[in-house]
Amino acid sequence: MAGLEKDTPHPTALTVHTQSRVLEIGFDNGNTWRLPFELLRVYSPSAEVQGHGPGQETLQTGKRDVGIAAVEPVGNYAIQIRFDDGHDTGIYSWELLYRLGDQQEALWADYLKRLADAGLDRDAPMAAAGGHACGHHH
Repeated sequence: MAGLEKDTPHPTALTVHTQSRVLEIGFDNGNTWRLPFELLRVYSPSAEVQGHGPGQETLQTGKRDVGIAAVEPVGNYAIQIRFDDGHDTGIYSWELLYRLGDQQEALWADYLKRLADAGLDRDAPMAAAGGHACGHHH
């Protein structure tokens, strides 16, 4: 697998806790992390979120209550997470999931700092592609 180090820990257990909105992942090196859906959604590796280069990221907001509709395996190196806000293009490699767990606190701090720098509220609805935020629709 390109980019997958053979010493990258592999998940041995993966549990979606819909009530508490965390994805619990146990790795074969003994580490277990509880990753909030919001963190996973905000740091989605998809082009829609990350853009196509540094500085192209789309800052995600209003994801505190996002849910996970489904988790599907991608080969034996990643999972695809389908969120209930319709976002389903993120492919999360074991490496990325491990890093999200390992650096969770720093990533949160970075996210909150980016929000502050942009003058955005964490719970603000995402502006629609048309440029104006619209009400909640399901």
